[in-house]
Amino acid sequence: MLIAVPSETHANEKRVALIPDSVKKLTKAGFDVHVQSGLGIRSGFTDEDYTAANASISTDRTALLGSGDIVLRVQKPTIEEVNQLKKGAIHVSYLDPYNENTLVDAMAERQISAISMEMIPRTTRAQKMDALSSQANLAGYVMVLLAVAKLDRILPMMMTPAGTLSPARVFVIGAGVAGLQAIATAKRLGARVEAFDTRPVVAEQVHSLGAKFVDIDLGEMSQTKDGYAVELTPEQLELQRLGMKDVISQSDIVITTAQLFGRPAPRIVTKDMVDVMQRGGVIVDMAVDSGGNVEGSVVDQTVDINGVSIIGVSNLPSEVSKHASQMYSANLFNLVSEFWDSKAKVFNLNLEDDILAGCVITHDGAIVNQTIKDLRN
Repeated sequence: MLIAVPSETHANEKRVALIPDSVKKLTKAGFDVHVQSGLGIRSGFTDEDYTAANASISTDRTALLGSGDIVLRVQKPTIEEVNQLKKGAIHVSYLDPYNENTLVDAMAERQISAISMEMIPRTTRAQKMDALSSQANLAGYVMVLLAVAKLDRILPMMMTPAGTLSPARVFVIGAGVAGLQAIATAKRLGARVEAFDTRPVVAEQVHSLGAKFVDIDLGEMSQTKDGYAVELTPEQLELQRLGMKDVISQSDIVITTAQLFGRPAPRIVTKDMVDVMQRGGVIVDMAVDSGGNVEGSVVDQTVDINGVSIIGVSNLPSEVSKHASQMYSANLFNLVSEFWDSKAKVFNLNLEDDILAGCVITHDGAIVNQTIKDLRN
């Protein structure tokens, strides 16, 4: 069975779907792996590295896409690329199936078995395949570094003959995977860290990292079965804003990580909240590419509003592309190997399996994912 790995074409995408180490494991398992020439250059992997891992190098992207029984990539394909795929092929990537109706329909029409990495269930068994978590972990780290690079002061307390420098104050909004990593990174750098999340259940995790959990009474709150925060009512959003405004006014860095899966991000930091932040402060908006948590944030730009810098980087994991590629590649390897029958040399696409039932969007010419089907009705 042939695995094809095309280069990423998005301008700000430096990650690769497979690194040489994963290629070596897959070829040992019986796969024939073909990668596009120059695939890993922006993440530090040369064609020679892939050749040494037993991959074949292709210089013809169209032929490569058309040859793959399994196509692995990071970003979603274009419609044109879908039409270049072999009928019946398995295509694995981020897909954004909630919003990409035309793309999903094209993959169904082409009889592609499309696996969306965003839809991997958050279960214990699927944890090793969970690309959203692996990449969010790195995003949390990167956000702190971006903020520190822009901030006009240091993070740790420092006692010097010239006097004592007080620690910077960091406020992290959202204590999911990205938020917890942001908290841990800021604490390691010596900052005084506070965090807020609509799910009180995560307060213990915040405390375990040495940060203070900001308690804002929003009434009864819960989380989804996959661990995501539920959407707030307008009344709860207003209570949240009032509670956070005071913390923001005392913060040097604010990091927002609030995202709603498949929907626009909630606007949780409004202009009046930005206005109370001291000059020289920095805000990093993780959700800038899905609508933004922060009023005034702009995709892939740093905006200055009355002396406060608002950073909006749309592809945070790509900023540390080597390790991001390593983690994403491991997620893909674990997914493929989980369902690979090495004796029969087939990928066992059993839609009764709970993982595949959650992440396979199209198969045999139809949309088979129940969540996506329900959205269409």
